[in-house]
Amino acid sequence: MDQTEATLKAYRKTAIENAKCVVVKVGTRVLTTPSGKLDRDRVAKLSAQLCRIADTGRQTVMVSSGAVGAGVGKLGLANRPKGISQLQAVAAIGQTDLIQAYESSIAAGGHHAAQVLLTASDLRRRSGYLHVRNALSRIHDYGAIAIVNENDSVAVRELMTTFGDNDRLAARVAGLLNDTLLIILSDVDGLYDGPPRDPKSKRLQVVHAINDAVFNLASDKLNSVSKGGMTSKLEAAKIATSHGHTAIIAPGHDDEVLDKIFALEPIGTLFPPTEKTIRGRRRWIGGSAKVEGILHLDRGAVKAVWEDGRSLLAVGIRVVKGTFRRGAVVALHDPDGNEIARGLSNYRSTELEKIMGKSSDQIGDILGHCPYENAIHRDNLVLTRNNEFT
Repeated sequence: MDQTEATLKAYRKTAIENAKCVVVKVGTRVLTTPSGKLDRDRVAKLSAQLCRIADTGRQTVMVSSGAVGAGVGKLGLANRPKGISQLQAVAAIGQTDLIQAYESSIAAGGHHAAQVLLTASDLRRRSGYLHVRNALSRIHDYGAIAIVNENDSVAVRELMTTFGDNDRLAARVAGLLNDTLLIILSDVDGLYDGPPRDPKSKRLQVVHAINDAVFNLASDKLNSVSKGGMTSKLEAAKIATSHGHTAIIAPGHDDEVLDKIFALEPIGTLFPPTEKTIRGRRRWIGGSAKVEGILHLDRGAVKAVWEDGRSLLAVGIRVVKGTFRRGAVVALHDPDGNEIARGLSNYRSTELEKIMGKSSDQIGDILGHCPYENAIHRDNLVLTRNNEFT
């Protein structure tokens, strides 16, 4: 074994040894046959491997697409419907087949399947975010494996309430947990340095930084069955690594993919966690929380927040948009209109409109009280420029 191979294996060993939780995401194209029907044999093979992971004592969660695809196959439809009400109905019909397939297969491995259906709004409020996390923990305590899916039968009603695809949903679920390994099963072997079907292209075994150059390697060709693509998988990996988790994009059509990962075989593409990671409440602020307003800042405030790591003062706010309460999550925009951060506001929107552009020592005279010297404290700020989460 040469030094490079040994180093790559060490990354995988560290990821496996540190993982107390494992979140696996599988998409429609992996779970369905070419005709669009649910591939029960694939579900059974994945379920057996999930059970083996759970047998190690790790909290095990499967984020599974396939409800619409299963419904399309069950109903014998030629194509995925485009109408919202049709999608809702097909998802509801397909979800029963999907969870039954998981339950029978997981039960054969000595565990139970626990169905968890989520929408984006379930994670927007801090209380809902914590309730979902606690529910997943209790499911694990009972020795069951959570099967999570976006609640397509209601979520597709409004595009604003969807996660966009289950790749990002998986990253958000991983963000609920600590010491997590996120495994995204794809219909390709991993991330390549060129078109995956080009014989000259090589699979990247480790990617240390998910930047624009890495995103440019993604070549997405969405079809009528699946909503995701390599770009969304990279976005999910970026979220997970910013939370301190390792992510792996691996071949879902390999019948032993999860077993091979835990055997430290060089399969898929591994993304180690970033040096600076988001912990605790800041994960919710930067990722899942609903943004209720926008604060437009002057260049001095942008420098203070982005470069100097300081709290946001009212003096640096130029415009307040939206109506929000104290404690709401707001986005911070630079003078060019680009989002640079998100944070919890110490003041209501009506109060910020009165004190914006004013120094902290004037707040008391303007409002009659001064509970906070800053509009947003540094501890409640998450930097988000260029999709960076720090």
